[in-house]
Amino acid sequence: MVRRHELIDQEWELLALLIPRAATGRPRVEDRRVINGMVYKIRTGISWRDLPERYRPWQTVYTRFRRYAIDGVFTRALQQIQARVDAAGDIDWLVQIDSPIIRAHQHAAATGRKGGGTGDEPDDHALGRSRGALTTKVHLACDGQGRPLALLITPGQRHDSVCAQALLDKIRVPRTGPGRPRRRPDHVVADKAYSSRGFRNYLRRRGIGHTIPEKTDQQRHRQHRGSRGGRPPGFSREIYRRRNLVERCFNQLKSFRSIATRYEKTATSYEAAVTLASFLLWARSV
Repeated sequence: MVRRHELIDQEWELLALLIPRAATGRPRVEDRRVINGMVYKIRTGISWRDLPERYRPWQTVYTRFRRYAIDGVFTRALQQIQARVDAAGDIDWLVQIDSPIIRAHQHAAATGRKGGGTGDEPDDHALGRSRGALTTKVHLACDGQGRPLALLITPGQRHDSVCAQALLDKIRVPRTGPGRPRRRPDHVVADKAYSSRGFRNYLRRRGIGHTIPEKTDQQRHRQHRGSRGGRPPGFSREIYRRRNLVERCFNQLKSFRSIATRYEKTATSYEAAVTLASFLLWARSV
């Protein structure tokens, strides 16, 4: 029987083949039960110690979650389901980008103030001051159907335009057959926060069309320079109306309480939680 906040059979079948298994050692706690414990945790936002008895021992669920987070298991699972959908021609490569600010709970904030990172973990644990509190920002790129393609976790005060190139560079959809992964969108839609000369030049160099409204001060500066200011960037109101899809994607991700509020102490764990939730959004769309 599938309980509330647990994987349905279709979701488990997509994920089961990607779960690493040890060849030797003691018998493991059932993988599906452990993954269900992880999903329950990020859905409800409870602490690991408060997991219901059916997912116990909680230490096993937490240890495996950390191991999978560090090893990139959920990232590979997300890429594999994206490859499957892309092979069926079902990815709309009109990509929208945006980033919400996520408030960090006091349990997560303690680590950001002490000590540095280790390995791939940033020194600040992707925690920063924004609007008077410790926050994290989730930079997200989604396809034309509102499904996550790539994400980037930074401190909350980091400006969107600074992270735009790094976010698009993280798009990597493998091919099911021979060939390099698909990394270039057909078109990018973003709001005024991404309106910068550097980012527009980056998109032009890669041959990516874009619909980004120009800031008022940029318009005035261009007009003040006259013919030297160049032509205004192209803008399609029809395409820009589709930018609400990335907002809808955020709303779906924030239905996971551990994503709407950051409880995880490390950026690696929080990114893994967002990636697992993104995988579930894809699994429910195929």
